[in-house]
Amino acid sequence: MNEPDLRPIVVCLGSVVMDHTFLVQDIVQPPSKNRATGYSLGAGGLAANASVGVARLGGRCIFWGRVGDDLNGPPLLEALGAQGVDVSHCHVAPEARTPVSAVLVDPVGERSIYSYRGDNLGIDPHWLPLHLLDKAQAFLCDPRWPEGSARALDYARARGVPSVIDGEKSETRLLLDLVPRCDHAVFSEPGLANYAPGARPVEGLRKAIADGCRAAAVTRGEKGTLWLTAEDPEPRITPAFRVQATNTTGAGDVFHGAYALAMAERQSVAQAMRFASAAGGLRARDGATPTRAMVEELLRS
Repeated sequence: MNEPDLRPIVVCLGSVVMDHTFLVQDIVQPPSKNRATGYSLGAGGLAANASVGVARLGGRCIFWGRVGDDLNGPPLLEALGAQGVDVSHCHVAPEARTPVSAVLVDPVGERSIYSYRGDNLGIDPHWLPLHLLDKAQAFLCDPRWPEGSARALDYARARGVPSVIDGEKSETRLLLDLVPRCDHAVFSEPGLANYAPGARPVEGLRKAIADGCRAAAVTRGEKGTLWLTAEDPEPRITPAFRVQATNTTGAGDVFHGAYALAMAERQSVAQAMRFASAAGGLRARDGATPTRAMVEELLRS
């Protein structure tokens, strides 16, 4: 008799990208010809990286994303599936081109990304199996497919499913539409600047709370994460863990996945910030998504 799967379910929606990553000695301005010291091919994208984070950290992740039926699409979904993510409900658009990125990473782990967001993937969210949210403990999305994110955020809120948005750099109008629909808005610094142009970080976070979020945060790399909640508007800082970064690509995405899983596990916001900071820090240190055991070891230390 099979044991029931008691892992919390997190549904993630958004971008999935085939990442071509090149390790380089320096990111040189053109015109130039340069040699890469290393190369890897793998699944990337904001919500996709977060999905892998959820799966590696002990959650059950269902991913909703869009790819084309080209040479990149099916292998991309296979790569996610191999890492424990349920991709059975993704949309493969006919005669469409899958998003791809070229990622240049220097010796100290900083990166420069050139992204192609695909073509003919479709924006209509009619195919989303929203009923799967009825059994989920948390929902996460990014702003890359705003039509899908808006529909799923509204469904999650109507059913009391905690929702998290990756407030990455995007058009101001999109963030102004999506952020009020979610419970937890976790911004990057450029994303917060887009959401609240001209405002100081604390003012921007307070705007998110006033717009309807229960918690708002901005990740700031080595400076730690600044956050506040509707219940306690006093700004707080969760320090970053001291790690030697080798590749910061995806560290913020893994932070978001870990945070969403923490919400699914009913951790407090303070606990979730520390848990997510540890997961993101380990991703930056190793260039790979950590396991739950690795995160818990760092938290103990």
